[in-house]
Amino acid sequence: MGEVSADAPAGEPSAGTPVGDVSADTPVGKPSTGTPVTGAEGGQHLAAVSIERGGGPLGVADLLALVRPTATASPTASPGTVDVHETGDATTEEAAPEETGPAETGPQEAGPEHAAADDVTALAEAISAVAARFLPGGSMGPDADFFDAGGTSVDAVELVAALARELGVEVGLDDVFADARPRRIAARRLSAGGTLPVPGLSPAGTAPVPTARAVPAGAAAEDLDLILADLARADALPWAGPPEPVVPRRILLTGATGFLGGHMLLDLLRHSDAHVVCLVRAADEEEGTKRLGTALSSYALPWSSEIRRRVTVLTGDIRQPRLGLPDERWNALAQEVDSVVGVAAAVDFLRGYPSLRQSNVIGPLTLAELAATGRPKPLHHVSSVAVFNELGIASMGEDDPVAHIDRLVAGYDKSKWAAEAVLRRARDHGLVVTMLRPGGIAGHTRTGAYNPQDLSSGLTSAIARFRRVPAFSCLNSAPVDWVSRVAVGVVLEPGAWGYNYHLTGRPNTLPDLVREMSLGGMAVRVQDWEEWRADTVARLKAEPVPELDFLARVLESPTAVKLCEATLRGPECTSERTDAFVAARNLPPAARYDARAQLKTFEKLARDGLGRLPERDDPPYLWFPETMEGTLGPVGALPDTPCTLRLTLSIASMYQLQRERRIDIGGELSCALLHPEPLVVERGDLWVRPQGGIPEEHGLRHTLLRYRLRLRDRDGLVWWLEGRKHARARRDLWRQTRTLTVALGREGEPACLEGQVVVPGDSYVREQIDGIRVDPRLSGQEKRAAKLTWLAWFGMEVGRGLLGPFARVGADLLDLRRTPTPTEHDR
Repeated sequence: MGEVSADAPAGEPSAGTPVGDVSADTPVGKPSTGTPVTGAEGGQHLAAVSIERGGGPLGVADLLALVRPTATASPTASPGTVDVHETGDATTEEAAPEETGPAETGPQEAGPEHAAADDVTALAEAISAVAARFLPGGSMGPDADFFDAGGTSVDAVELVAALARELGVEVGLDDVFADARPRRIAARRLSAGGTLPVPGLSPAGTAPVPTARAVPAGAAAEDLDLILADLARADALPWAGPPEPVVPRRILLTGATGFLGGHMLLDLLRHSDAHVVCLVRAADEEEGTKRLGTALSSYALPWSSEIRRRVTVLTGDIRQPRLGLPDERWNALAQEVDSVVGVAAAVDFLRGYPSLRQSNVIGPLTLAELAATGRPKPLHHVSSVAVFNELGIASMGEDDPVAHIDRLVAGYDKSKWAAEAVLRRARDHGLVVTMLRPGGIAGHTRTGAYNPQDLSSGLTSAIARFRRVPAFSCLNSAPVDWVSRVAVGVVLEPGAWGYNYHLTGRPNTLPDLVREMSLGGMAVRVQDWEEWRADTVARLKAEPVPELDFLARVLESPTAVKLCEATLRGPECTSERTDAFVAARNLPPAARYDARAQLKTFEKLARDGLGRLPERDDPPYLWFPETMEGTLGPVGALPDTPCTLRLTLSIASMYQLQRERRIDIGGELSCALLHPEPLVVERGDLWVRPQGGIPEEHGLRHTLLRYRLRLRDRDGLVWWLEGRKHARARRDLWRQTRTLTVALGREGEPACLEGQVVVPGDSYVREQIDGIRVDPRLSGQEKRAAKLTWLAWFGMEVGRGLLGPFARVGADLLDLRRTPTPTEHDR
């Protein structure tokens, strides 16, 4: 999925599960031999020759010649291994030398097993120099993570191309996402021709220490070693006593510039008197305040002076020791806040654990340290149901055991699992830790705001755009406004602290989704997951949508695809504790995120070009004929020329009725005053109760239906037609619903003809009830439901229109004022 900053909210999208693991040390290809050529021209020549001949990646000697233009590769370069050592919060890597082998004839490559430390360093520095061009700051160290330094998923694609083009370094995109540190990329590339580096090696200068633990299935051994090292850090946490059980008055919130974090910030301010300290990555407070305001506005959230008065922006970074704060500020913060809410996380389903751990594991561990420093404070951690992302897991209850770490594949899943593991250890140290686990965080039910880089939004957009849905068990997804409100309710209720909560709402099932989209006029085709994935990727490549580029990359990544599979095939999340809390606090109960709740988000996705709602040019969802006969004549004269309208009324979706009360019209008009042959309707609209019950000119005549047609005759002349059916306080209701008063004229000119046409009484039922047709792709039951829904809606709207004038007459009769109203005067 697309890159999201470290201030983005943690949460699982409406679909996601782990997929095949790509080891951080997977070989990228066999090295080819070649003669080293020094100098920039030589390097360009080698790359050009390799590309022209269609050859594989350059050999080690050739690579080193490119990055060391003043010297050739050492003829006795010793094979080595890369060792990972943890020093505080920084990760350093060294090379362990081994015995050298005899020199071969011609230029030498690094040995068949591992690259030497100096070779790795030289190549890592060259890769760093190329990568720096894609970063905001323009600089990058060999041990820095490309994504943590500001690179995005799009930048990673361009980096891979640049490395191949300029250095001849062939690296897979998944390999970069697995571990984006230049030193690790260099080590894997130089080791591609022999045995892969083995985790758990000794420091440089000593023999490797053999590891007795086999590489577990479904997880890279290096990831597990790193996870174990991160879990051990929790043992260094200070011991803490219980916090004071009072409603917090000063709260530290991370991730306020993200989707969920921004909504939680506003809910904290709305539902408490608390002052909120927002940790924001920025150069200074002014820049941080601007960034926070911009983020809130992008999610249709207010940013007023009253909000700014109750918010303090603190510049810092959850990836840094002590949040990047000076010791004095750290200690002051530990004393002044009485609650810590951690929402910030890197949400990217393509990146590996080494790339995500600093934001998603070390960050929560630092917040736990802050919560235990000084007076004890509760820590509320926004986790994810991704901790259960194991194919075949039996249940997902709030207190059920989470997945086995060795069965998780995606780096995101591993990072959320490890974060919960270190915080469970923090609980053992006495810290009160609340785990808040959203599933898919969907759009806002009232504003339609959504996270454009969230997998939920991407999948929803693809389904709405292509009318195809992958088969799934259930979707554990809830709108952001409900997730935020319940999470804030827990933060503000001392009796709710220290437990696990599932903020997943009521899951959607496949039959639910198909039925609702069909009734809405968006008939979808259900496909097997693999068929849907291949079809969606092909469509996104054939019809590129820049905002959905991240979705195509996710669906092409083996690791991210496993994450999607786990979410689509996983069981329903249960939430007994959350439901009980919601009921006790009189909060909005959990509801299914159905089509009605998604409507605003569907609209916004369509406006932004991601999704697509049914349109006039789509095959109609429901249609029926309407025939009207009458007479026309010149304006002001007696109409005496026969006129016939043969129309077809249709709708593209029920959404069209709910939002616009509009029906599409096609057909033709026949009248000798206009042309000997029928005029064709090029575009036609019918609005039901267009004035919403407001009478015309303060009288008792209400507009019931309004027709507007654009017609073209056989000679190419364009005509317009305006027609209205009126409701009056009279007894002839049946005729009122069938009589259309019309006016016609040439395009750009006033009306030249007028008259009345009427729907014959004997054709009304035959055409407009028995003649209703529905999209043939729907089942028989869905067709019957569509007809009944249409008839109920139209009958209710017309009934309201007919009731209007009678209600006004009744109001006038009961009006005891002496001054007559305009309607009394007209009467």
